[in-house]
Amino acid sequence: MPPVGKKGGRGLQEKTIAAISTALGESAVGMIRISGSEAIAVADRVFCAVSGKPLSSLKGYAAAYGEVKDGERVIDDGVALVFRAPKSYTGEDVVEITLHGGRLLLLEALRLILENGAKPAAPGEFTKRAFLNGKTDLTKAESIMGLISAKSSAELRLSRAAHLGKISKSIAEIEEHLLLLDASIAAFSDYPDEELEGVSPAHFAEHLDFAENALQRMLSSYEAGRVLREGVETAIVGKPNVGKSTVMNLLSGTERSIVTEIPGTTRDVVEESVIAGGVCLRLADTAGIRKTEDAVEAIGVSRAKNRLDTAELVLAVLDASRPLDEDDRALLAALRGRTCLVILNKNDLPEQIDRKDLQGFYTVETSALNGEGYEALCAAIGKITHTAGLDPDSAVLMNERQRACAAKAYESIKEAKNALASGFTTDAVGVCVDDALAALYELTGKRVTNEVAEEIFEHFCVGK
Repeated sequence: MPPVGKKGGRGLQEKTIAAISTALGESAVGMIRISGSEAIAVADRVFCAVSGKPLSSLKGYAAAYGEVKDGERVIDDGVALVFRAPKSYTGEDVVEITLHGGRLLLLEALRLILENGAKPAAPGEFTKRAFLNGKTDLTKAESIMGLISAKSSAELRLSRAAHLGKISKSIAEIEEHLLLLDASIAAFSDYPDEELEGVSPAHFAEHLDFAENALQRMLSSYEAGRVLREGVETAIVGKPNVGKSTVMNLLSGTERSIVTEIPGTTRDVVEESVIAGGVCLRLADTAGIRKTEDAVEAIGVSRAKNRLDTAELVLAVLDASRPLDEDDRALLAALRGRTCLVILNKNDLPEQIDRKDLQGFYTVETSALNGEGYEALCAAIGKITHTAGLDPDSAVLMNERQRACAAKAYESIKEAKNALASGFTTDAVGVCVDDALAALYELTGKRVTNEVAEEIFEHFCVGK
């Protein structure tokens, strides 16, 4: 399959497309985007400027106030912005018509535009055209959905950094070092008997070390970045009446779970998403885990154990005012080796728990009753998820596709270093360097198949 490019995407770009690019609902304004070689002509068929001038007479980056009309019937008044190729979002002629933001009104205006020559845009088709026309690379394109759907400030910062080209810049620096090696290898192949600079093992090692270290840094930060972007499935567990539901309410900032002094009050899993320590926790407050003869409570305990098994992060709540009992010890034994934070609740009472039993666990003290320990709990969550030391404004890989490409390049660099250390010819080292470059080109989209591009953009929303 040939790589995607202007030639590979030409069939797609021959048609002029249109879509509503703002959320459908009630809002002050809404915008319909038209892109393609006939975008301005299509817009002129439905938009009448109060000046009487057609949009085709406007230069790029110009606006006109007027009405969208179906014959003599006015649908709405608004503003049309004209962008001329290649200086537009897609690299094509683009018209953006901004009207009042009513759902039915925008749908009626879009229907009129489609009847006058445009075709409905597929999900992500505007951004795909921007990529095909060289207006953006894949890492910047993939950041767009993160900008739109960000649920925390950290996730927004990660997406913004990628959109501003932090990943692209880091990859370009690695490519520069590898291309220098490629050039040296090519020169040596053409003039093997000449004493050329840049073909010594030390020179090769220097550039390979740079590439290896840079890729290792990017790969090592991926998991923490994933947690900030996607959140983490979190289970609050413990035996009955230790304060699990109060911890749930403390984190969520609302009375989400019923809190009483009666053990076994929570019979089912109560769910809530909260931001704590900059991390989105998809919380599940579970029934108290203990042996019970109560049939209904036993179902809740079974569901709690199932949620515990699938949780990525466990918040294990213990009553610090009482010594550990058989149920506590069994829970701690089951949590060894898991990503777990032990919450020592009820620290407003004299402590009776033996800290020796908690060796190997992250611990934090709280008093869910009076709300103490919230900041310490958030800080501990950031530490245990390894997100506390991550700079969201740095080059952090955005998804599994990018991670896989970086990992492939990293392995190729290691193979190149092994070949160099083993005394192989420069040609053998060059094969590994070329493999690394190919993986990096796939990451940024310099070389990518149509299938990969289709899969990426089909997950975008319509209108973007």
